[in-house]
Amino acid sequence: MATTGQSDEYDSPWKEILERYFKEFMAFFWPVAYDDIDWSRPPEFLNQEFGRIMLEAQANNRRLDQLVKVWRNNGVEEWLLVHVEIQGNRVTNFEGRMFSCLYRVHDAYQRTVVGLAILTDMDASWRPTEYGRGLWGTHVSYRFNMVKLLDFVGRETELELSDSPFAVVVLAQLRAKQTRHDPEGRYQVKMQLIRQLYRRGFDRQKIIDLFRFIDWVMRLPEGMERQLWQEVQQLEENKRMPYVSSVERFGIEKGIEKGIEKGIEKGRQKGNAEILLRQLYRRFQTLPGWVEQRVLNAKIELLGEWADRFVDAHSLEDIFGDEAQQAIP
Repeated sequence: MATTGQSDEYDSPWKEILERYFKEFMAFFWPVAYDDIDWSRPPEFLNQEFGRIMLEAQANNRRLDQLVKVWRNNGVEEWLLVHVEIQGNRVTNFEGRMFSCLYRVHDAYQRTVVGLAILTDMDASWRPTEYGRGLWGTHVSYRFNMVKLLDFVGRETELELSDSPFAVVVLAQLRAKQTRHDPEGRYQVKMQLIRQLYRRGFDRQKIIDLFRFIDWVMRLPEGMERQLWQEVQQLEENKRMPYVSSVERFGIEKGIEKGIEKGIEKGRQKGNAEILLRQLYRRFQTLPGWVEQRVLNAKIELLGEWADRFVDAHSLEDIFGDEAQQAIP
């Protein structure tokens, strides 16, 4: 069976489109919450802080977590945290992972945390929405919101008529799943989605952003990519809308390559940092705050040096040398 030759599921396209169009994201996927948010106050993404909070949680390379600070639209000076998770395939204990995010974030901020899971997998029977545990009269329960993209199958006409950028995102994600092993079919639906971008009345930047998303999640074999790009150029010439120029296209391609390479390197750094921190905690039980911050931010080569020193170390000074005497403000 023919394949498209490359993995279609990366965090970066969802992360970029969600952060750039978070207001539209909430309006499309979670209208009740959208209506209760004060959009005159810009949302604040807390993903770096979230990464530190979730350091000890199990990672999964098919998920994307976003933590966003928003203000309620009720006249009260109150802010809360929105936890969004994009999940690309069925996993065990997903509900437990959502609960883990809830209690860790709540413990760190002491604020209301609301959760939304966007499931992009093709398993119609998998619909996690609640975590619960109990024994001897003690019970804990957490119910979170869930959107299954598979439920949009059959609503393609509605999505094509929508003016939301996330209607395009949903269509692209569904088509990517449906054509995973059909490059010829993918070529046709990918080009169809691109043509629709120019008919929806989006501005230039939104077209470029959505083009980038479509291009990323619906990768084609190299020869087909070149053929599709020629067709895109012809389309823009006919419409006199030179939005995705050859320079822009080159930048998109290089950005994808750079993003993949950066993601691999970042994953290695994060994994090595987490292993070293676990070893440090086991040996020394408690650590000053500066240790965790330095380990998490260290380059991978330096982590290797510290790991080598750890083997025979009896103190933090043996591992970090003079740095152990320096406190981070």
